[in-house]
Amino acid sequence: MDSFQRRNNDDKDDVRPFSLMMGELMKCSALATVKCLDRVVVMYDSDATVIDNQPLLLFLENQLLSSMEDDSDDDDALEVKIKLYFIRLEIYQKNYFSQIVKPMMYSQEANKQIVFMYIKGDWDKLGCGFKMVGLKLSSLMADQSQKKPEIFELNNGTMQVKVTNLGCTITSLSLPDKNGKLSDVVLGFDSVEPYLNRVAPYFGAIVGRVANRIKDGKFTLNGVDYSLPINRPPNSLHGGHKGFDIVVWEVAEYKDCEKPSITFKYHSHDGEEGYPGDLSVTATYTLTSSMTMRLDMEAVAENKATPVSLAQHTYWNLAGHNSGNILDQSVQIWGSHVTPVDQNIVPTGEIMPVKGTPFDFTAAKKVGASIHEVGLGYDHNYVLDCGEEKAGLKHAAKVKDPSSSRVLDLWTNAPGMQFYTANYVNGVVGKGGAVYGKHSGLCLETQGFPNAINQPNFPSVVIQPGEKYEHTMLFEFSIE
Repeated sequence: MDSFQRRNNDDKDDVRPFSLMMGELMKCSALATVKCLDRVVVMYDSDATVIDNQPLLLFLENQLLSSMEDDSDDDDALEVKIKLYFIRLEIYQKNYFSQIVKPMMYSQEANKQIVFMYIKGDWDKLGCGFKMVGLKLSSLMADQSQKKPEIFELNNGTMQVKVTNLGCTITSLSLPDKNGKLSDVVLGFDSVEPYLNRVAPYFGAIVGRVANRIKDGKFTLNGVDYSLPINRPPNSLHGGHKGFDIVVWEVAEYKDCEKPSITFKYHSHDGEEGYPGDLSVTATYTLTSSMTMRLDMEAVAENKATPVSLAQHTYWNLAGHNSGNILDQSVQIWGSHVTPVDQNIVPTGEIMPVKGTPFDFTAAKKVGASIHEVGLGYDHNYVLDCGEEKAGLKHAAKVKDPSSSRVLDLWTNAPGMQFYTANYVNGVVGKGGAVYGKHSGLCLETQGFPNAINQPNFPSVVIQPGEKYEHTMLFEFSIE
């Protein structure tokens, strides 16, 4: 075949000789060549019959290779490189290079670069024609990755945990009561669809890049001002519109053994939801003993300083997810201070003693004992400053349900913990048709202090390039 066609809604069929196109390409400089190639991509996009002449395809490939070898920071060179990446993958995806391009050309490293440059999205530089190609590319690459939300099970014969790679979300955790009867003690849903549709945001998920609220969705780091999505006006909450809770993580390892475990990993790119720098994140759930689950969260900043504070946002009800409210369950928190909040639930910067206030849980007391004195309910960060330590972790909280005698002891290495009593949950239809209402569960979200990026007197949540963020939670269940 010695020609190719262009078809669209505005023009009649236009057949251009292959020799003419080759002539145009060979006479052009690198940047002008890309402008020529723009027209080729448009022809591909218009669902035309496409040329399969080896000379042109080899020419495109040579252009790509030379651009990859050029490390110039020149804007024109970058533009050429990005556009050639797009063209390369657009053609590859449609199998036009299937006979002449070896699989090694499409390395994971190259794809990572492509994703990074695509998301960065300097469309004013690239032109709207490539915006269309870029959007298609994103979708195609997602398809290629074959990552889809699934539910995985960890089971050691006593405790059964179900978790999905969508947000590393715990969808259920079943364990025995004083009579040996198993109950699921996690609020949630029977399938992944309600999580995808955010029927009840953050249920059971790991939230980030920064958990909790950032005031006005703004912060300054190393002299650069950053603006984040205002997804809970007037603040940014739990990482923005598309935080870590709603992305599909890769399953890096899944072990079904004496200590079952599953490890998820996710690459958060520079500029994602407004945050600086590329970040590699892993989360591992392990059943370390018959009634104990451990969560290890790690993140490494690759190229820029960035705030990182992950939190596990499960709603617990030790009487059973469908048993009603948690007001009669007792809670003890090893925190003698809280960080008071303003009218928008953002810490004021003060660190306040809890003694003599409704926030005092230094001795065990029922959740409902003083809840009427704190507005809608508890939604406050506790300074974990008075718990005993073991194996590098400090005692954060203890919850006990009187009806089942189930107990949860939580240990962590995080400086704070958000104690939240499901104040905004209202009529959520969950597993087995159970209806979750206000105070139907409680959250124990160990974390960096909320809005710490804007409060110099709070422990820093910033990690530098090459540094590792490490956050562990140990959930010890028992019967008392």
